Amino acid sequence: MRPLEELFKDYGVRLTTIAKVMELGFTVSTLVNMTEQEIDDVIKTMLEGYPVELLMGEKYGFKSAIRAEKKRQEDEMEAQRLQLLSKSGKRRKVDESAAAATSMDGTPREQRGDNGMMFPDPIVAAGPRSLNTKEPFLLEQSHAHFGTPGLLAIPEPSSDNEGRKLAKKKQKRRLSREHREDGDDRPREHPFIVTEPGELARGKKNGLDYLFDLYEQCAKFLDVVQQISKERGEKCPTKVTNQVFRHAKLKGASYINKPKMRHYVHCFALHCLDQEKSNSLRKAFKERGENVGAWRQACYYPLVEMARANGWDIEGVFNRNEKLRIWYVPTKLRQLCHSEKSKDSDSCSYE
Repeated sequence: MRPLEELFKDYGVRLTTIAKVMELGFTVSTLVNMTEQEIDDVIKTMLEGYPVELLMGEKYGFKSAIRAEKKRQEDEMEAQRLQLLSKSGKRRKVDESAAAATSMDGTPREQRGDNGMMFPDPIVAAGPRSLNTKEPFLLEQSHAHFGTPGLLAIPEPSSDNEGRKLAKKKQKRRLSREHREDGDDRPREHPFIVTEPGELARGKKNGLDYLFDLYEQCAKFLDVVQQISKERGEKCPTKVTNQVFRHAKLKGASYINKPKMRHYVHCFALHCLDQEKSNSLRKAFKERGENVGAWRQACYYPLVEMARANGWDIEGVFNRNEKLRIWYVPTKLRQLCHSEKSKDSDSCSYE
């Protein structure tokens, strides 16, 4: 994997900025696997939380370098895939030709009539064929009078064209998935129901105690990933990143995934910062029969009030908590804090 200096070499990013990115614990692998929204959050965090002044060209160079590296890796993987497809196609054709020749060796070379004259074997198609098939069309005929067996191949579609179509479909699916992961407007069926503390959920859906336990499991997976990175001499991730979710899936915990954990992280934040308030919200929404989506929206506002009490430093609120410092602040929570801060500033200016 390329070092950060080489990644940003030709994109106008200063060495001091690169050093700050390394200090924050980011690697080329981490940056390349992040979405555009997450990269914007990184730049915003550097501007707001640390004494870093980014030039205008640096901001665009930062994102351009990451996009170029993603494109380079995708092209490299696509080239390797097409090469494997080409090799497997050639090998298949050779195997089919050899199988056809072997089957023809056992057929009679000639047929004799009653008058002793020799007749060539009739030309027989190897079974009924569809013109849409990709497999070659074999014709069996006599070796004695017609030479070697004939091979009539119906032209196959180009493997390059197939590869390009498949790559475009994969890219569309990936872009669609990335767009959905960070958007709060996506309609989704919530896999949880509102439960009070200690209450077991009934039916197919899980309760909120189970949801909060998933975040505890994520912290343990992060510890394992950090230990593995130290043993390999690699940069240790300080927050729950794609690397942690991939490790969880590798260990069979596929129920821990990025969209789900990012979707409810502010709910877990309220649970950690003010458990009494969190419990009262759960109880109130359970009594009213509200679904988990409405409860999730209500969890934003106590956090906004905490940010107001801490000088709108929501990043600091997360970082000062042992369980929350490993999670990124949700984009919508940042936006709500910014909106409320603007309202407070406007009201002060009018006064």
